[in-house]
Amino acid sequence: MHAIIQIGLYSGLRQKNLRQLLICNRSEVPLSERRLTELKRGQLRWNGRMSGWELFIPSAAFKNANSSYFGNKPFQLVLPDLGGLYEAIDAYVRRGRPRLLHGAPDPATFFVKTVKASSAIAAYDQTTFYEAWRLTIQRHGIYNPYTRRGAIEGLLPHGPHNVRDVLATHILKKTGSYEQASYAIQDTPDMVAKHYGRFLPQDKAALAAQVLNKVWEAS
Repeated sequence: MHAIIQIGLYSGLRQKNLRQLLICNRSEVPLSERRLTELKRGQLRWNGRMSGWELFIPSAAFKNANSSYFGNKPFQLVLPDLGGLYEAIDAYVRRGRPRLLHGAPDPATFFVKTVKASSAIAAYDQTTFYEAWRLTIQRHGIYNPYTRRGAIEGLLPHGPHNVRDVLATHILKKTGSYEQASYAIQDTPDMVAKHYGRFLPQDKAALAAQVLNKVWEAS
């Protein structure tokens, strides 16, 4: 289920938008924007023109639907095929997802949980999705020096909403731009400055120094 983490990192979506994300197989016709607006849900679908898996989410599906970021237009993002993401999505849709459903009613969401005798509902709710995310981070995100598995040493278990903090803060530290950080989490620069702009003075000075250093190096 590393696709949960990858899609979360690439998109910066809130937990609700992720767990309610619908799936459209490559051979199926995607739902119209009007229908998705009525459902207030997004859809993961194959974009033949771009030859990639695309996230298509109407602005009505977002918590900040009236934000000037959207301008009443849908959020569209073709996911990059990095780290074997497309292969993972295709394998999950063809084999993994049907096994998890195990004949139970299909909620039509991309992410589904294992159907058991004690839990016959395949759709995630807020609690179960948080637990799935946290477990995935523990198994695949945190580097274990004994098994040599995991991606990031020192990473702590966290929920899906923290990804927005990570993305916004990382981009701010790299670029110093509230505008670029806002693109990553579907919000306005003002909101990013208010909630995520935790810059220390030395961070800002370091960014300015990088620019000046390049000038000196080029001369």
